Amino acid sequence: MPDLPDIKSPADLKALPLEQLPALAEKIRQTLITTLAETGGHLGPNLGVVELTLAMHRVFNTPQDKFVFDVAHQAYIHKMLTGRWDRIHTIRQYEGLNGFCLRTESEHDCYGAGHAGTAVSAALGMAVGRDLAGKDDHVVCVAGDAAFTCGPTFEALNNAAAQTKRLIVVLNDNEWSIDRNVGAIAKYLNEIATHPTYAALHQKTADWVEKLGGKVIRRLAGKVEESAKGLLLTTSSQPSPTTSVLFEEFGFRYYGPIDGHDLPLLIKTFEFLKTQNEPVLLHIITEKGRGYKPALEDPGKFHGLGKYNIETGEVQGTATPTYSQIFARTVTDFAKEDKKIVAITAAMPGGTGLSVFKKELPERYYDVGIAEEHAALFACGLAVQGLKPFLTIYSTFMQRAYDMIIHDMAIQKLPVRLCMDRGGLSGDDGPTHHGLFDIAYLRPVPNIVHMQPKDEDEFHDMLWTMANYEKGPIAIRYPRGTGSGVKPKEVPVLLEIGLAEVVEAEGEVALIGLGAGYEIAVQTRELLKQKGITTALINPRWIKPLDGAVLERFAKQCKVLCTFEDHVLHNGFGCGVIEYLHDAGLHTPVARIGWPDEFIEHGTVPILRQKHGLTAEAAVEKILALLK
Repeated sequence: MPDLPDIKSPADLKALPLEQLPALAEKIRQTLITTLAETGGHLGPNLGVVELTLAMHRVFNTPQDKFVFDVAHQAYIHKMLTGRWDRIHTIRQYEGLNGFCLRTESEHDCYGAGHAGTAVSAALGMAVGRDLAGKDDHVVCVAGDAAFTCGPTFEALNNAAAQTKRLIVVLNDNEWSIDRNVGAIAKYLNEIATHPTYAALHQKTADWVEKLGGKVIRRLAGKVEESAKGLLLTTSSQPSPTTSVLFEEFGFRYYGPIDGHDLPLLIKTFEFLKTQNEPVLLHIITEKGRGYKPALEDPGKFHGLGKYNIETGEVQGTATPTYSQIFARTVTDFAKEDKKIVAITAAMPGGTGLSVFKKELPERYYDVGIAEEHAALFACGLAVQGLKPFLTIYSTFMQRAYDMIIHDMAIQKLPVRLCMDRGGLSGDDGPTHHGLFDIAYLRPVPNIVHMQPKDEDEFHDMLWTMANYEKGPIAIRYPRGTGSGVKPKEVPVLLEIGLAEVVEAEGEVALIGLGAGYEIAVQTRELLKQKGITTALINPRWIKPLDGAVLERFAKQCKVLCTFEDHVLHNGFGCGVIEYLHDAGLHTPVARIGWPDEFIEHGTVPILRQKHGLTAEAAVEKILALLK
């Protein structure tokens, strides 16, 4: 590999001779592989967009030109090329670079993201804003094929041609979101990419792009492209030259598919697209995990992962099963005995653990792609037919289906089981992925039951209780990773809805630890014991309905109550306790331990808990202040 100058800005990239760009691409890949082995991160998506990102920064000029990355987990190379190469080793580490784009991190990050399907709409808004200001900069949106299973993407496509004349959308087609893509859109894109006639004609189109210079050639290229699309996509037995691809029906000029790893072709194509005065969509084919054999062999695993061994790609396992693993094993076993149980996920079989269900009961497993709203409505339809849907989605992504939870589940009292993985802090993924709002958004909704277990054994019982609950929607939140390691008993028991567990009944202070907060409550009890203060200990289990009898009992018995939750304090579990006691005419002071009213940064859970006061020491301080 030739010696390459340090890339400290896009200007350094533009100064490199074209023949040195392949060596730079290799250097970037090796840097990513070695760096993320120590930090973890989204390796596969970034290895797949190295040439694309180089070509974009070679042709366009950020921050004047705007790059909008859908999800933005594939923006590591963008960060490296815009003055952050020397900090890439801090990616997803506390006080280091964020794993997604952040407007506050760099002027080159024009839009932040973390969820799929937002980029085309945001890019369209930027393009219209540019038009209204009379400017001539470019807006380039990069969206993976999985983003085209999201409703907002199509809503934006529907409006684009009517609202701007200049917008470039890059469809990065690698057949994967987090897991392999599913559904009609994935099939449609695959047919475009693999049709032999279309592929042959596109080589000619690539040649034309290199020497485009006159209107005659441009018209000829367009006619051949149109004919190829007709050959592939017409629904009649006689291909029609006027038949167009789906994107052109939305008013986009479609180009591609082209090789997303051919740097010279990408550069020439972008130079051509800059000249177009209409919305254009460039369809590129890339390999997720390109340049690293383990990532190519298992793209799902290497979409996003922790530290790994570079030689083997192996990730260090945990001594005890994670909540996700326990969930999947438990629900799969329940479903083998109860034929009404079905499992639904939104492109997350690996993350939620449902790959187990998929393997053992494929006929009752449904992956709807990144389409949470549809997933929720689909679950409602299954419930109407008497089935028992377990809708398994991360807490942060369940936010997208909020209207369906109210309008379709709760009003109709449909027994959909909402299984919210990553309920609580998601650590190194940062504010777009923390599940810190689900108590707040579900607490006001009538007809919903909501709960959280203190350990794995209680989790097992709660899942059994969900499987047997038919009065309406029922939700459970559980954390990322492992719990305290309590092994579930062989036969689960039904829990009484709304009945808390009183672990210790006597004390002048009552500690009420919800879910992951129970561990902090136990630690607080030990510290208070050292100070001669006796404590009652309660595992509330139920967020809704609260156990009013237990709350009233300890509010009358104790001088102070203290609640613990892995959730924002504002409108959280502790707020519910205060409201209940107020309505009951009880005014016992309540200390609350939880996350503050701000978006929490990325970092390890212990560091962030210490910084924001989710510790036993902080609880003791608040309790002592109220006792005085």
